[in-house]
Amino acid sequence: MRNLDTASFKALLDSGTAVLLDVRMPEELEIAALPDAVNIPLPELGARLGELNPQAPIAVLCHHGVRSEMAGRFLERNGFVDVAHLSGGIDAWSLEIDDSVPRY
Repeated sequence: MRNLDTASFKALLDSGTAVLLDVRMPEELEIAALPDAVNIPLPELGARLGELNPQAPIAVLCHHGVRSEMAGRFLERNGFVDVAHLSGGIDAWSLEIDDSVPRY
């Protein structure tokens, strides 16, 4: 799994090749979210793996980077071949890329 800083994560998303997976809870997405993200909260990930293509690049996002790293490692253990996560999460995204994304 690749640990990406905000600039590298943005470049990956801008390339249009990766599925953005947000593993935060729905109530967190109501506060701050990135467009086109697939939301599968971390506690549901195991039961919902079939919703994701293990061959597709996956870019994982959470609040501060802890849950996304856990999710990324889980995905790799379950056969996903191209996984990256955003170090610092959406909080870092708000600080470094897009300050219109609310911090919480």
